[in-house]
Amino acid sequence: MTQTVSPATIRPFEPGDLGALLSLNNAAVPAVNELGAEEMLDLIGQSLLCLVALAEDTPVGMLLCFGEGADYASPNYRWLSDRYERFAYTDRIFVDDTQRGKKIGDALYSTLFDHMRGTGRCFTCEVNERPPNPGSLRFHTGLGFEEIGRADNGATSVIYMRRDPEPAR
Repeated sequence: MTQTVSPATIRPFEPGDLGALLSLNNAAVPAVNELGAEEMLDLIGQSLLCLVALAEDTPVGMLLCFGEGADYASPNYRWLSDRYERFAYTDRIFVDDTQRGKKIGDALYSTLFDHMRGTGRCFTCEVNERPPNPGSLRFHTGLGFEEIGRADNGATSVIYMRRDPEPAR
């Protein structure tokens, strides 16, 4: 499953991507939490799907998605697991700052939606409300996600969002 969407190619994670993705992930804090290499590999290993965006053969973005039944201690994942039997949860999506505005996030999600088409899985995510992330909220709303709840986790608060499953063709 490789999809070319100008200006990026979207494909599944490969081990050689780790260094670049770890740097991009940690540059995106506080929109995502900081990770070490082992933590990132553990998350990818448990994921339903990990998509990587490439520009000129260099990783410039990632979407990490979990399905139901993962052994993942995230309070956001648990909140969604308590409410949905079958879902595709976007734990994190990020794009290199130098690639913003090129629709790479759209391409990552488009590939995810196509891959999950006909599975009956709804799409879920959370967006930080504190610290605020209005760009992510606009982005996800534009993709058809709707608010389904909120949680205050002390230092952070989030808005939970959901999009209906993609029907089979």
